[in-house]
Amino acid sequence: MTVSGNRLVPTIFERSRPGRGGAKVPHPGNAVLDRIPADQLRSEGPRLPEVSEPELVRHYVNLSQLNYAVDTGFYPLGSCTMKYNPKIDEWAARLDGFASLHPLAPDELAQGTLQLLWELEQALAEISGMKAVTLQPAAGAHGELTGILMVRAYHRSRGDLERTEVLVPDSAHGTNPATASMAGFKTVSIPSAPDGGVDVEAFRAALGPRTAAVMITNPSTLGLFEARLCELLDAVHEAGALAYMDGANLNAVMGRFKPGEAGFDAVHINVHKTFSTPHGGGGPGAGPVGVGERLMPFLPGPRVLREPDGRFRLEREGERPTSIGRMRAFAGSTGVLVRAYAYIRALGGSGLCEVSEEAVLAANYLKKKLTGILDVPFERACMHEFVASAASLKARTGIRTLDVAKRLIDYGYHPPTIYFPLTVEEAMLIEPTESESLETLDAFADAMARIVAEAADDPELLHAAPHDSPVRRLDETTAARQPNLRWQAMTGAQNPCPD
Repeated sequence: MTVSGNRLVPTIFERSRPGRGGAKVPHPGNAVLDRIPADQLRSEGPRLPEVSEPELVRHYVNLSQLNYAVDTGFYPLGSCTMKYNPKIDEWAARLDGFASLHPLAPDELAQGTLQLLWELEQALAEISGMKAVTLQPAAGAHGELTGILMVRAYHRSRGDLERTEVLVPDSAHGTNPATASMAGFKTVSIPSAPDGGVDVEAFRAALGPRTAAVMITNPSTLGLFEARLCELLDAVHEAGALAYMDGANLNAVMGRFKPGEAGFDAVHINVHKTFSTPHGGGGPGAGPVGVGERLMPFLPGPRVLREPDGRFRLEREGERPTSIGRMRAFAGSTGVLVRAYAYIRALGGSGLCEVSEEAVLAANYLKKKLTGILDVPFERACMHEFVASAASLKARTGIRTLDVAKRLIDYGYHPPTIYFPLTVEEAMLIEPTESESLETLDAFADAMARIVAEAADDPELLHAAPHDSPVRRLDETTAARQPNLRWQAMTGAQNPCPD
């Protein structure tokens, strides 16, 4: 995208000059080209930019400096746990024995990686209280699908084919109903009670012989621990259904709460949120799924097995006929899993408990600081994140949550998640994580207070924000609904995204 601005530079294509590139690309031999069908060969070479090495390096360094990242500032993105990740975990993932291992290497040459994956499974099973874990899923939503496909296989194995519904509270992650639909189930939405928990009466009324499972995000996207969880899970199992926990918010409870011991039959763990991998922009990620006794036979294959002599191997094709099959090529996102292993081993059990304690403390501290500045709908203590709202600010001044978020950019902060959860008007979902200092939290609260004061004094200042970013406010709705990713050279004065 070509945009005029103080910190932006021309695109790599606009820097291009014929003959300037210094790369030496070996040409394939004629024998190679002869094996390619004539209609698959280019008539002209690809239009690639031609720049010198200094220009190339400076171009991408400049772009990297335009990015906001957790390494450059506070990133309070609720529901995502964008926390600082120790660099030693990056070092571990780059070790040649892990990073350079071919995915098709025989088990004999992959003993180190297989041992790490096996030990990580055991650690995640202990942390979650589940009986077994699969590391295959690529992320949280993929883990959800894996879990619900196992639920489907479980009911089918028992001949219980009438269970076609999945109950999903309206405070759950938005991927939960999509997952149920992808697996062939009908989603039944359950409303929240006034205190933010699941409406137990509505929940019980929806349970029945057609219920296959319930998917509960705990803590919920309102930042609240489900206070009547045991009652809900007992009702689920009495109805013959299974309970799935969305574990995206595990950062708040690890070491303090084990989903398996509470009665959940399956849980996915976003190790890229909880156990050290910088994520965003679509990846990388990993969403291991832990299961209880009922679902163990249906785990995806191949699993890592430990032989009596201590060696490790992958399950062989057809070795476990009840498996739902592969969910991912090879063993999953191994680089992400190496980081998770390093994080867990470095902290140990007591360290993981401390992470959750600090995350919950930071969220409640910041919530208290913002009470009276913004609306805070739920009075009871939150977990690692909390919901604030600009509803009354909008009523007084016309300033919406979007305006507050854009103005925060001028103050040097990444905005929190906005307009989610959908059950709260003008919502902001704020998650400070355990890795931020008291000074950072105080400064963020002060920035929020100044923005609210600006809303009363000069609302146009917020309507036009951001003012100091490389680009001004963009039409994000049109960009999402009508993405146009084709680059075109600028000719004269044009809008930032010319047709």
